[in-house]
Amino acid sequence: MTDDERDAGDDRSGAEDGTADGTADGTASTASTAEHSVDDWLEAARVEPAAGARRRGERRAERRDEKRGGAVVPIIAVSVAVATVIGASFVIFGDALGLRGDETSAGPAPATISASARPGAGQGGPSSTPTPTPTPTPSGEPTQQAATAAPADAALPAPSVATVPAGTVVSESDVRSPLGSVAFHYRVVADGSDGYDIEYSGFTSTLPVPVSVTLIDIAPSVGDGMTSYGVGSVLLGGPTTSPASGRVALGTSQPSYLGTIVTYSSAPSADGVPLEIGPDKVLAVSSVAWSIPPRETNIAPVDSGPASLAAGQVSSTTDAGAPRRYVVAPNDTIAEVAARFDISVAALIYLNAGLQVLGDDQRLFEGTTLNLDPAAV
Repeated sequence: MTDDERDAGDDRSGAEDGTADGTADGTASTASTAEHSVDDWLEAARVEPAAGARRRGERRAERRDEKRGGAVVPIIAVSVAVATVIGASFVIFGDALGLRGDETSAGPAPATISASARPGAGQGGPSSTPTPTPTPTPSGEPTQQAATAAPADAALPAPSVATVPAGTVVSESDVRSPLGSVAFHYRVVADGSDGYDIEYSGFTSTLPVPVSVTLIDIAPSVGDGMTSYGVGSVLLGGPTTSPASGRVALGTSQPSYLGTIVTYSSAPSADGVPLEIGPDKVLAVSSVAWSIPPRETNIAPVDSGPASLAAGQVSSTTDAGAPRRYVVAPNDTIAEVAARFDISVAALIYLNAGLQVLGDDQRLFEGTTLNLDPAAV
């Protein structure tokens, strides 16, 4: 309902009230006393409408006040909320933005020393700048490196093992297959540079396939298939009408571990070839006898027994009883192992070319087998 409609309703109500009041009063006046005149009644009728108008004005004023009050309350609530947010922001961010001053002074606030500040920095006083915490270096296994001789070894003679003179024959024999289809003579000769060559001569064959020969450490049986081609493998040739010969480097400075010479088929294919002479079939097996002369050396290991940092085991010995192989125990160091066998660190390195160690104390790798035999160099 609009204000005009309310005002019109008030006017009608006021008029009705005035009329009713006037009528009631006039009737009462007439009934109670006869001396009231018409003029008195008319005066009362004029006064009552004015009172009704006053009441209508008062009601309008009251409604306007109610409207203003309803609008004022939300405005006040919003203002209070905004003021609260601003105040909280000032409290929270005032220090970070440098907006808050000292609570008891108009001047700038004194610097606050952090709990992580580094004392003694700056001009003789504490600093508010924290010192970065250094990143810890991860601990782990020492760096692997090549073994090096001890400084004391420089005063000792350099370790050495003499070479076998060139032309020295260290092994020689004849080979013949079980049925005599293949035959040849071989010999192993020192080259004078810590190496050996194998020479083949008088080779004959009646087989329809090429034939090869090699030296290996584990003997197979005739009719087996080759699984390893060993050392010094060489193609001797195919069917012959006259003896043939050849020579090849063995590629090792210590061939005495190669205890077998094996002759085998080098047929390129099994097609049209009997099974017993097919590709890689073993045709002949012969033992090799070595006669490598002793080599002069200034390295003579002698085992004094297990010790601290040299507690490993001697796994084999030479024919003369000297230690030949040593298995490294946990925490063994190169210096203590050398001392156990009464040789220098330089000599131990010489006997084991490319030896690797861990850390500054040159700890040896657990389980490693070291050579202690100068003849095996």
